[in-house]
This record gives sequence, structure tokens and C-alpha cells, in this order.
Amino acid sequence: MFAEKPTLKGERVTLCPIGLEHLDGLVELVSDPEVGRLTGSHGTFEVDRLRAWYATRAEQADRLDLAIMADDEVVGEIVLNELDARNLSCNLRIALVGPRAFGKGYGTEAIELLLAHAFTATPIHRISLGVYTFNDRARHVYKKIGFVEEGVERDALLWDGEWHDAVLMSILRPEWQSRSGSLA
Repeated sequence: MFAEKPTLKGERVTLCPIGLEHLDGLVELVSDPEVGRLTGSHGTFEVDRLRAWYATRAEQADRLDLAIMADDEVVGEIVLNELDARNLSCNLRIALVGPRAFGKGYGTEAIELLLAHAFTATPIHRISLGVYTFNDRARHVYKKIGFVEEGVERDALLWDGEWHDAVLMSILRPEWQSRSGSLA
């Protein structure tokens, strides 16, 4: 369903298929402690393992991994994964490269571009995501774009000795069509 790896252009960002040419920016992304906290990523990442991972993203027909570029610089990544082809459903994951990318509208535009692609170029009906309750900025953006809160996973993340809930959210094709004015 995601065999085609498009390049999607917006006003602020361009989304392009992730490749090894993006490795330095992606290493910066996954090495940022704040990005780790916001995504709940406890692990550390070895450059060789990241290189091997990103080298195979173009081959994956069940997921879509795109670099978020602004002014020819990697400012994040956005992914459609966890494809459930029978139910036309998948998960969305996004991460921006820390403070230099926050608050500039990059994430909002990247999500809007990816939703437009998913709901017009594929048969996807439902896109879901999870966001930790302490990430108010992301929750605000998701709601603004049209994601609906569905429930809460209690104590889903243990970070620095404290438990945090995760909010489950989704957007459906008809909701996106209504908001965007699209007949896709």
C-alpha cells in the first residue's frame, strides 16, 4: 500500500523518501534527549544500526518513511507504519529535530501533507497515533488538524521515575475530507 515513496512539497517543508543522504540529520534527531522524552524512546542508537535501518526504508511496502526537509536541512521525520491492510488502517509517527524545528509550523504542514497523500493516493480509511499527556504542543496540533481523542492508555510510559499516560487519537478519511473539502 505504501510501495510508492512520493516527494510531497509544501510552503515550509518538503517530505522526501528517507535515505542515507539524511543520516546525519536523523542521527541528530534520535540523539536529542528532548526528542527521546517526547517520543518515549529510552534507547540509544548506534550510527551503524541507523545506517542499516535507513538504507532499507525504500524497500518497505507496508510503511512510508519520509524525511521532513526545510531549506535543504533535515528537520524531522514522519512515518506511516503499523499498516493493517485488511482494515485500511495505519499509525502516524512524527518527530522534529528539537528546538530549532519547534514552533515553526513544520510539523503541522508535514502532517497535513502526509494526510492528503494517504487519503487521496491510497485506500487508507483510518490513521491513528499516540501522544503522551505532557506533550501539550503536539496534542494541540493534532486536534487542530482534525485528530479526535479516543482514549487513554494509563501509565503507558515510565520516564525518570514517573508514570505518564498516552492519549490515543485518530482521524478518519470522511473527517479529513470534510475538513479539507476533498472528495477523495
